[in-house]
Amino acid sequence: MEQTTPYDDDRAAYTRHALARLVLADHATDVADAAAGLVGTRNDADTGPGGRAGQARQLVELAEQVLASAVVHEVERGSSWAEIGHYLGIGANEARERFAPALKGWDTAFEEPYRLDTTGRKRIPQLPTAAYDPASACRRLDLWAFLHLTGVNDRNAVSAALLTTDGGPDA
Repeated sequence: MEQTTPYDDDRAAYTRHALARLVLADHATDVADAAAGLVGTRNDADTGPGGRAGQARQLVELAEQVLASAVVHEVERGSSWAEIGHYLGIGANEARERFAPALKGWDTAFEEPYRLDTTGRKRIPQLPTAAYDPASACRRLDLWAFLHLTGVNDRNAVSAALLTTDGGPDA
């Protein structure tokens, strides 16, 4: 698929490591937001029997997605499987096998950032949204961090340290 997208230049400005870090940050906000939904008690009566357990299950699924994103980020930044496995409490081979599908999907998405739908007319991104459209992700995640991270008075808390393809941090 040779056609370009409006996001190609934005994506090309960042290293794969930076894009993986953006995806990790994006997935982490999903977990934080889902966990926050379990804090308040006022709407418990509106939740059917077992509903909070369902929310907690969804939180675990989101956390698994964060873990896979963190591993992709660690591989992109050059961590070895032994280092990753050490922090996960498993062996290097087990870590490599467990996260092989996530890494394969990540690598494949860079080869083909989108596919066409069944009609052949609509592009469907294969990269996670934060990596596919990093400019928008940086704006959204910087705002999220500014609003949610207590004591962090930095309007570029996410984007400021991302490595760009010109070798410097995104300023």
